[in-house]
Amino acid sequence: MAIPQHTIDQILDRTDIVDLIGQRVKLKKSGRTYSGCCPFHQEKSPSFHVYADKQYYHCFGCQANGNAIRFLMDIDARNFVEVMKDLSSQTGIDLPKDNQESKKILYKRGTKKHTAPKPAEQQTATSAVENNTPVAFDPFEEYQTPSDPFAGFEQFQIEDEVPAQEGNLFDLLENIAQFYERQLPNSQSAQQYFKKRGLTEKTIQFWRLGYAPEDWQHLEKAFPQDIEGLKLLGLIRTSDSGRDFDLLRDRVIFPIRDTKGRVVGFGGRALNDEIKPKYINSPDSEVFHKNQLLYGLYEGRKEKAHDYLMVEGYMDVIALQQSGIHGAVATLGTASNTEHLNILFKQNNRITIAFDGDAAGQKAARRTLEIALPLLNDGRELKFFVLPNDHDPDSLIRREGVDNFKRMLENAPLLSDFIFAQLSNNHNIKTPEGKSQVMAELKQLTELLPKFGSYRYLLTQAFKEKLGFGRKWNPTTSNDASLSFNIKLRDEDFAISLMVLNPFLYTHFEKIRAYINNDDILSYILNTLDEIYDRLPDDQEKAIYYVLGACSNVQHELSDILRKTNVAEMLKSPEQAFNHANEYSQGLQNKYLKEKMKKPSSLQELMNLRKQLNNLTKEIGLKLIND
Repeated sequence: MAIPQHTIDQILDRTDIVDLIGQRVKLKKSGRTYSGCCPFHQEKSPSFHVYADKQYYHCFGCQANGNAIRFLMDIDARNFVEVMKDLSSQTGIDLPKDNQESKKILYKRGTKKHTAPKPAEQQTATSAVENNTPVAFDPFEEYQTPSDPFAGFEQFQIEDEVPAQEGNLFDLLENIAQFYERQLPNSQSAQQYFKKRGLTEKTIQFWRLGYAPEDWQHLEKAFPQDIEGLKLLGLIRTSDSGRDFDLLRDRVIFPIRDTKGRVVGFGGRALNDEIKPKYINSPDSEVFHKNQLLYGLYEGRKEKAHDYLMVEGYMDVIALQQSGIHGAVATLGTASNTEHLNILFKQNNRITIAFDGDAAGQKAARRTLEIALPLLNDGRELKFFVLPNDHDPDSLIRREGVDNFKRMLENAPLLSDFIFAQLSNNHNIKTPEGKSQVMAELKQLTELLPKFGSYRYLLTQAFKEKLGFGRKWNPTTSNDASLSFNIKLRDEDFAISLMVLNPFLYTHFEKIRAYINNDDILSYILNTLDEIYDRLPDDQEKAIYYVLGACSNVQHELSDILRKTNVAEMLKSPEQAFNHANEYSQGLQNKYLKEKMKKPSSLQELMNLRKQLNNLTKEIGLKLIND
C-alpha cells in the first residue's frame, strides 16, 4: 500500500506522541521534555526522552529514536502498513485504498440479453400468419438463387449479449435496501408488527425499515444481473441440491449502516415467532464486519448524541431514539468485545452498558467487565444499567415514562459500585473469610486495569473502606459554625489534602510544578511527592503515612490544612476522587498560567504560555459541556 506523504503528515499531526508513549512508558515531566526508562533496553536511570514540541523521542542509552510511527513499529514488532492502519483508525484519517483493496468491493455483473429485431420479410410473414392474411405464393421461389447466400440464416439470430459490467457492492446494498423499503407497504403483517411495537411512520423512514417477501428467489428476480454480488454478500445461498435461495424471507428488515452512512448489511426478524432463529443477520463480507460495527452509531452521531448507551437489540435502539434518547447502540448479534467498547470510548469517555437483571444478564455483565477493565485509562468512566427482570428499554419506558427512565439511567451505578455489589453478593462480607474472598477477587480484576494510572489504587482503597479495613484517615472538622466565617480556603489547600489523603492522585497535579512558585507549601508537597512517588507502598493507608513522614518539616501547616478542608467526601469513590483532582488541577493550572503571563521572560515564553492556556481552556470547556 502506497501512502502519500501528506497523509502521513496529517496522521502525525493528530497523534500526541507523549500520550501515545505514555500508555507504554511511565513518563515524568522534566522541563520541556518527558523522561522515563527506555522500553528498548534495560536501565535503572531514565535516559529515554520524549519531546512534545518536536513529536520525537530519543534514548541517550541505546540511541533509539524516531516519531510515533517508528515507536509503534519497534515496540510491537509491526510493519509500517499495520501501524498506519492503527493510527488511521485512532485519528479518523482514511488511508488511500490500493488497487487490491478497491477490487474487493467489485464483482462481475451478469450479461443482459435482449431480442434482436427480426428481418423485414420474416416480420411480414409472421404478421400475415398471425392476422390470417393470405400470402402470395411463388412456386419457383425454391429454385431461385438467393442474392445473399447467408440471408436464410438471419431468422436464427434471435439474441445479442451486452458485455458484462463491474458492479459495486455498496451500490448493490443500497439498491437492495430500497427494494426492501418498497416491499413494506405490500405486507400487512410487517406493518402490523411495527405498529404493535409503537413505531411511527417518521421513525420507520428514519431507520429505513423494510420487508423481505416470502418468495425464495425474490432477490434473484429483482437483481438478475447481480447474482455474483448477492452471493458475495451472503444474501443468496446455495442448497445441497445446487438450488439458489434467499437468506432473508418473510422478515422485517433492519438496514445496517457503517460510520459513513453506507448500507453494509441487513438484520431480519421473523414475523412468525415459531420460525427459528428469530433474528438473522447477513454474514460477514468484504464490506461488513460484525465485530467492528455497532447498530445505531451512525444515527446517533447524526443526531449529535453525546452520551452512549449499549443495549441488546435493534428495536431497543429504535425505541430509545423515538423517545428522544439518542446515542443508543447495539451489537450485531455478537457479544460485546474490545473493539466495540473502543469505538464508543472514541465518541465519549463516559459510556453506559445495559444488562438484564437475570442470571444470563449478570453473566454477560461480568464478561463485559473483564473486557472493559484493560481499557479504563484515567479519565474514562463506565456505568452499568441493570434492567428489571422481564423488561427491555422499550417496555421500561412504556411503564415508567421517558423522564423516569432518564433518571434511572443517570443514577446507574458506577463501575466501582457495580463491582462491589457483584462481589459482596457472592460472599458474606460480614465475616473475615468473606472479606478476604472479595479482596482476592478484586485483586484479580484490578490486575486487568492499565498499569499506568491511579484507578487500580483508588478502587482498592474504596473497597477497603467499604469493608471496614483498618483505621481510615479522616481529619476532623470543627462543628462550631461561627468559625467557618473566618476560614478562607484556597484551591491549593484542597489540592494538598487530596494528594496527602490519596497520594496516587499526584499524577493529576504533576503539571503544576512547571508553573508554581517554589515558596508555596503546595510546591513543597509536589516536589516531595515527585521524589517519593515510585517508592509509595501499594496499600493506601501505608502510603498516606509514608507521605506524612516525608512532609514532617511542614507537619503543622499540613495538619491545619487537613483540618480545615476535610475532603473525605470527595474521596468516597474512585470516580469522585478522579473528577475532583482533575477539577482542582485544571483550576490551578489556569491560575498560575495567567500569573506567569503577566511577567514573561521573553516574547517566545509569552507565546508558549498563551498556547498552553488556550489548550487548557478548550479542555475545561469540553469538560463543562460533557458534564
